[in-house]
Amino acid sequence: MAELLQFAFSGLTVGAVYALVALGFTLIYNASGVINFAQGEFVMLGGMTTVFLAALGVPLPLAAVAAIAIAVLVGLLLWALAIEPARGATPVTLIIITIGASIFLRGLAQIVFDKQFHSLPPISGDTPLRIGGAAVLPQTFWVLGGGVTVVVLLWLFLERTLLGKAVLATAANRLAARLVGIDTALVVGLSFGVSAAIGAFAGVLITPITLTSYDIGTLLALKGFAAAMLGGMGNPVGAVVGGLLVGLIEAFGAGLISSDYKDAFAFIVILAVLFFMPAGLFGRRAVERV
Repeated sequence: MAELLQFAFSGLTVGAVYALVALGFTLIYNASGVINFAQGEFVMLGGMTTVFLAALGVPLPLAAVAAIAIAVLVGLLLWALAIEPARGATPVTLIIITIGASIFLRGLAQIVFDKQFHSLPPISGDTPLRIGGAAVLPQTFWVLGGGVTVVVLLWLFLERTLLGKAVLATAANRLAARLVGIDTALVVGLSFGVSAAIGAFAGVLITPITLTSYDIGTLLALKGFAAAMLGGMGNPVGAVVGGLLVGLIEAFGAGLISSDYKDAFAFIVILAVLFFMPAGLFGRRAVERV
């Protein structure tokens, strides 16, 4: 029983990160129809930038805020320099652009930072807590709490602010939103900035547990994409549920079957969704797949 509980906590921890990455996918997909495979690089930027700013003597909280701000700037530049000029291109073309951006950011990070793995000090120390026989790091609760906080703030933004309602209107019908005076280009740019901030925040929270390096973004993007697909591409609730489920599937699969196949379970999820449940758990039936 203690072993299963250990797997569950591990799965929920990484699942919260996958959920945040999937939320980034969802925001951008709803606003622009683009599937942004550079989303994982925002997580990498959040962790790596915080590590190197802290090494330069910047206080850790300030380094984390600066890292998130830098990731937002990168997200906005990605939109302004790569996505907006290609407005009207086919979905496949836009996907290739985001894959190219991911490769570019990964190469740039390799030059600006280094090829080593890095960590950050845990926020509340590294003494494990015993819960039902399972050893749980205090940082796990920061990851889970941070994930819940982001989901609540995002819900409040979308449901309680005028700009958030503009995002929802653009997601529902971009042409109609333009006709009623909404600057849809601004909304799309905002979605890239917010998704970058969410990814970088996840990177800061998870680095004390899983370490970070210049090349972690690709795998995180694929697992976040699997989570978004499982939940239903374009559905924020589905992104959260899908992320947690992918994390649990990965943790229990690695623990009960073999850790050698830990990273394969996300790909199995993608294939299973495409074959048996193309709309995902909470998605609409009419969803374009490429």
